[in-house]
This record gives sequence, C-alpha cells and structure tokens, in this order.
Amino acid sequence: MRRPVITARAAATFEPVGRSVASARAFVRDTLQGWGFSDIVDDAVVLTSELVTNAVVHAGTSADVLCLRNEQGVRVEVADRYPERELPLQNTGRHHAHPDREGGRGLLLCGALASRWGVEYSATNKQVWFQLDLAERPAGTRSAGPALPTVALPVADSHVRVAVIQIERGGNVSSWNDDAQELFGYAPEQVIGKPLTDLAAWPHTPGTGTGIVEALQLSRWEGSYGIRDTEGRVVPVYASHLRVRDSEGEPSTVLLLVRDHERAILQTTLRPPAGDSSATTTDGRGPAADPFEVFIGSPAPDDLDGLLQRTVERARDMLDGDAAYLLLATDDETELEVRASTGLPSARQRFARVPVEAGTGRYGSARMPAVHEDLSAVPGAVPLLGGTGMRSVVTVPLKVEGRLTGSLGVAAESSGRYTNEEALRLQFAADRIALAVERARLTELERLRRGSLSFLVEASDLLAGTLDRDQTLALMAQMTVPTLATWCAVYTVADPSSEPELSYVLHEDEDRIDGLKTLLGKVAPPDPVPTPGARVWTAPSDAAHAAALRSSLRAVDMGDPSQVTSGPGPSLATASAVGGETVVLPLVARNRVIGMLTLGKPTEEHFRQEILELAEDLSRRAALALDNARLYSERTAISQSLQRSLLPPELPEIPGVEVEVIYRAAGEGNEVGGDFYDVFPIRDEAYGFAIGDVCGTGPEAAAVTGLARHALRLLAREGFGGPAVLERLNTAILDEGARSRFLTLLYGELWPQQDGSAVLKVVCAGHPLPLRLRQDGSVEPAAEPQPLLGVMEDLELYEQTVRLDPGDVLLCVTDGVTERREGTRMLGDDGLIDVLTTCTGLTAGAVAARVLRAVERFAADSPSDDMAILAMRVPELQTVVQDS
Repeated sequence: MRRPVITARAAATFEPVGRSVASARAFVRDTLQGWGFSDIVDDAVVLTSELVTNAVVHAGTSADVLCLRNEQGVRVEVADRYPERELPLQNTGRHHAHPDREGGRGLLLCGALASRWGVEYSATNKQVWFQLDLAERPAGTRSAGPALPTVALPVADSHVRVAVIQIERGGNVSSWNDDAQELFGYAPEQVIGKPLTDLAAWPHTPGTGTGIVEALQLSRWEGSYGIRDTEGRVVPVYASHLRVRDSEGEPSTVLLLVRDHERAILQTTLRPPAGDSSATTTDGRGPAADPFEVFIGSPAPDDLDGLLQRTVERARDMLDGDAAYLLLATDDETELEVRASTGLPSARQRFARVPVEAGTGRYGSARMPAVHEDLSAVPGAVPLLGGTGMRSVVTVPLKVEGRLTGSLGVAAESSGRYTNEEALRLQFAADRIALAVERARLTELERLRRGSLSFLVEASDLLAGTLDRDQTLALMAQMTVPTLATWCAVYTVADPSSEPELSYVLHEDEDRIDGLKTLLGKVAPPDPVPTPGARVWTAPSDAAHAAALRSSLRAVDMGDPSQVTSGPGPSLATASAVGGETVVLPLVARNRVIGMLTLGKPTEEHFRQEILELAEDLSRRAALALDNARLYSERTAISQSLQRSLLPPELPEIPGVEVEVIYRAAGEGNEVGGDFYDVFPIRDEAYGFAIGDVCGTGPEAAAVTGLARHALRLLAREGFGGPAVLERLNTAILDEGARSRFLTLLYGELWPQQDGSAVLKVVCAGHPLPLRLRQDGSVEPAAEPQPLLGVMEDLELYEQTVRLDPGDVLLCVTDGVTERREGTRMLGDDGLIDVLTTCTGLTAGAVAARVLRAVERFAADSPSDDMAILAMRVPELQTVVQDS
C-alpha cells in the first residue's frame, strides 16, 4: 500500500498530573476542528483521553501526543516513557482484559472505534497509535445551504472588504493588506512590528475565557471582537484565525476580518441540529452523544462563567442569530441578572438586572417561552436589546424541578427571523443545560460565600485593630477597592444637623484619585438616609459626563486651536472611571447615620447582587468601627484637654539659673499622671519649685496632682514658708476623704544672688532626695528625708538651706527614675549618682537629657511608672559676664 502523505502535524507534551487528561482532550479537539475534521473529533477525543490516562495516571509518566493529518484522515500517536516495562511476548497465554475492568480499556476502544491501530515498543518508551478515516463526501462539496430569496440573504456593503492580517510568532503584525487599511485607517508601516494587543479590544473577561494571546496560539479560532481605528473608536469585527507554518517551519497566524454585520461571509456553516437522544449515530455504531454534550461541547467548561459563555455562543450559532444572552434568576425569583452575552455590548449588559414579570401575558414573563417577531413594533419589550439594532428575539426559561433559574435568549437584526419552531429547539437545548447551569451556579455561590466569610472575618479583625478615625476611614476604602468596587468614597456626618463631609477617596488607579476627589467635591453629597441596603446614586456619573462633554466642546475648538489635545483629557478619564453604576450604603450606628460608604464602577458596569450584599455586611461592621473610633477620639480629646489643664504653663526665665524639666506620663494617651512638677515666680527675685509623686497613676492620681500643684502656688504667693505650705497641703489632701492619696513632695524656694550663686530653701517630704553636683564632679544629697503627705494629720516639717555655687547642678527626680527595673536589677540612687557624676560642665538641659537616656537604656521595656526630671544649674561666673 502507498504510504499516506502527511499534510499537517501538531504535537504536545503533557505532565503526569490528572488535569493533563483534560488538556490533552482539548488539544486534540482544537487541532482536529482546526483541520475541519469535525466528523471524527468525538471518537479521537475519547481514544486520546483513555490513552493519555493510561500514561499520566496509571504509568505515572508524561505523555507525548502527536496528531498527523493525511488525505485519508487523522493518525494520533500517544507515547509514554516507561523504560522498565517488559516487552510483550507472543503466545504467553494471557487473555484480554474484561470490558468491565478499570484498566486496559484504551486498546479495546481502539479496536472498536479506530480504522486501524497498533502498539510500538522501544527501549525507552511505548507508543499506541490509531487511525481514523474520514467518511466519504460528495466530490467538491464540504457544505452547502439551500437556495434563498434575495430578501433572506445576509446584508453586506456594496464593496465587501476582507482584512488580511498576519501575526508572527511573537504576536506582532507582519502583514497588513489594503482592505485592513481601509477598514481601520492604519497604513502598513504604522502597524507592522507592533503587537496585535495594542489594536484589539478583546471582549472576554480575563480569567473567565480564552484571551487574545491564547486565541492566536490555537490552530483555528472564529468569533467576534473589536479593532481600534486611528481615531480611537472600536470597530466591531468578525474574525477567522488560522495557524500556519512556512516552508522553514516558522509558525504564524493568518487573520481574516470583516465588519461584524458582515459575519456571514466568514462564519462557518452550522452543523445540523442534534436529533433525539434515542437516535443512533450516522454509522450505526450505537446511540448518539448526550444532547447536553452535543449542544455545549465536550468537555464542558468547569467554571460557571465559561459554561454560560459557551452556552450563549452555541445558542446563537444553533439558531444562526446575531446575538444571544443568558440571565440567572435571583434567589427570590423576582429579578434576572445578565451573566453572559455575545454579540451585545457585554460591558454594559453584564450584571444588569431586569424584572421576571415585565408585564401581562406570556410575552411579559420570563417563565414562558416568547417570540418577538419585530421589536420595533413593541418598544421596550426586551429592555436589554434597546439600542442594539436587534429586531427579532426568542427567549426561553431555564427551569429546575419547576423553579425558574434563568432565561436564555437569541436575537437577530432582521425582523420575523424566529417562529415557534425555533423556540421549541431553543427550549429543548435550555432544558438540557438547566441542571448543569444550576449546579455550577450553586458551586460558585458556595465559593463566593466562603470567600465572603473569610473577607468579613479579615475585615473585622482589621477594623477592630485600630481606634484611630483616619485609619479606620482608610481601611474601609482599602478593603473595598478593588475587591468590591473600582473606586470608593467615604462621607462622614458629625451630627444630625450637619451636612455630610467627603472624608476619604480611593481609586484602584492612583492617578485617578485627584480627579475623582475634585469631581465629588463639586457634587452635592448623597442624602444620609438610614434605610438599610444599597441605593443607586447617579450624581457622580451625570457630573462626570457633563464635565467630559464640556471638555470635548472646548477641545474641538470654539475658536482656540491651542485647546485641541491629542488624547482624552482629565475630564474624559474621570468620566470613564466613574461612568458606571454608583451605589451608596449608609453607615448606621446607634440608630443614627454617621456616614455613607459610596462604591462605584467604571463606564457601563454594574454591581452583582452578591457583591452588594457583601458590601452591606461590611458597611455594618465599618459603621461600628467608625463610631467606636469617633467615641474614642472624643474621649481622648476631652481627656487630653483636661490633662493639659493640669500641666504648668511654660517655665519662667530665672535670671542667673538654668532650669530644665522632662516629664513622661505612663499609659497610652496620658499626658498627666501621678508625678508632677512646677516652677513659678512667688514675688520679686523669689521663685518656687516643686516635684512630687502621687500614689498610683492615671486619672485618679492626676486629680490629686491638680490639687497639689494649684495649692502650692496659692499658698506660696500668700507668703507662707515651705513647711507651712506643705502642712496646709497635707490638710487639704486629707479633707478629700476616700479620694485622698498620699504623695511625696520636694518643695523649695530659690533666690538668685548678686555674686552669681543661688540660695535654695527646700523641704523633702518623703520624696527621693535632691542631688547636688559640684564642679569637681562630686555628688551629695542636698536635703534630709521627712514624712510624706496625706498620711498623718499633724506634721512638723522644717526647711533646709542649700547654696549652689557657679557651675553647680541640683537634680530632682521622682521614683520612676530610681526604681527603673530590668528583671531583678534596679537603677537605684547609686545608679543615678553614677550617671550624674558624668554630667560635669553640662547645661541643665543636657543633664536632664542624659539622665533620661540612661533610664531608657537601663531596660528594654517601656517605663511602667510616671517619670519627672527637674534640673537646675547655676552657670559659671565667666559665662554670666560674657552674656551680660
């Protein structure tokens, strides 16, 4: 026999994983359909599936699949790599496997379906091949249609232009004919060498269908998309792609494109509709394929979006329509949501909603099949088709166990295209796919609910992790963009009588934020309505389109050529960013609207119901977090205002004496605690100073702090000496009763002297002793300990006189300094003295800073006690002379 001449070949290798079987089936199906061998595709896919399964699942090796086209049909070779397998011996007495066994069915199927088949062994692999011959066809005829009257012929322009474009291996344009230049306006030199993706407006959503890069790699592809012309407009085209290789083996893709309304010129002739499921195949080998698989194709897409998109494309082709769409019903069956479409502006229609019952009679209900012969006679009968140019439409319901789950429609641009016969055919197909669609919808819904639950849990954790208002607003926006919406704006309402205020704006494209913020600033905010749920807000979209229109009018002249720009301006970009659906969700806390969460989509996009429900759940959590942050901010502001009133004003300037104070209150948000200080003028040339420590920390200790500080000033200015001042303060503390707290206090009065020294009279009531640093570096206590205040009624205190010579430093601290701990170690009085001895010659500010630094470095943890440091230094004599 003459050896068959190979006219085309395609090869692929599949890894030893389970999903490779499906990939191999798709590879063989696409290859054979690209070669025009639709009659033998199903048999080839079944055999390939079994043989690849044997290789990647049972043998556990990768599988090489080779498809060879010849004049008789197709030869498919499947090879695995299992060198350890023994070569079979003839006449071993082994019997063939039973048909019901799980293994060994691949060869049995080859014997049943293939024209010829065989097995070839080598030292490193095993190869199984099968040949499928084509059925005899009339010479010169592949397909033909009946003779039609002129009015029934497809409509085309008087001069039909077919753009021929060639795309090289890297995806760049390598050839561009004259018709392509006429259709799209580009001269060949403008586009050759550029990626096709720069020109193509691909209709499929990324991740849910075949993208343009993938389509260019297929052996054959046919469908609709758009090409941007030189003016930036998208020209809808119908395309037929064919993957070829030149004589040197270099692959490329040839594209034939016509205007979309002339698709009949390129569109492949439809296969005859499948008959009854009980019918037999043309060769009489058994029952026909399952009607669902015949309609939807095998294997069916695993994901819901892919299944729905395949459904509308097959429905359109089955009835030779110009467009098709599929809607899914909401849980309450009151509305239908567009989930897939072909031949329509999908960006505008996707997720749009229409009511199930649109009017009286069967034509107004999606629960019954309906045929509209001419939509121009009944405007608005099918709202989704308004403005699309469609004239006739047939719609059928999808039902599962009598419950409405969706609606499938096919439309045509000519009137009177469909009759009840087409409605029955479409209903038959819809009945076969309804259960699969519902199963896929429930699977997606469960996945979305799981994802929503995880999203809400994470959102709750993030919102609960802060009490800062601004951070809460930022988190609200960042959690919604881009997960739920393209852009977000948060409005806050201070009180019921105030207007909403735009507080935060976020867009997934950072370059659009400023323009969006400017636009929203010019639009009246939405009304703070407490009604739960999302409501549509059209003001941003209307304002954006109005601004874009004004920008366009200015650009087209109105007399000033300098206004003309080469591309869309900021107004146009902003209009595109917010031109879709915008919804407002109230932020309600304690029965009051405290803000509004606004979510938006770009031009002509709509929100899915599941997204709106998730956004509503998020808004409730965000409202509580925002209210908590607001209450915390108010409480903190009040607390800090009261605490600041307890702090002394700025330190007075004391002639001839440097004074520096460092104060640290323990606890987050506290500015005043149990430790306090004060330096104030008493009378001419006399100044009072105090440093004390109230038992405990926090607001209770701060209350006694305020009492002590104000009482000291008042009594000292009344002329009382140090002991009298402290004795009267002791009485005032005891008069507080249960609110009283004992405190330690160092109080003194200071008189600068003419000779450059300073005289101090101090009383140390239970407080850490003040330390005096002399110029020679020696350190000594400057007072003796006496009883603390707030414990005994009758106190007998006395004051001690201390003289600070030029260069001397008096350091006063609270026990938060000396009792600084690291494990069992404590800084103590000795440690403080060691630090002070290194401060000779430093200014008062430098002394206080060095002491604070030593305290902080002593332990890694943050201080747990209030801390005050008061340093007074008498400058050296020569410094005083120079300053004077």
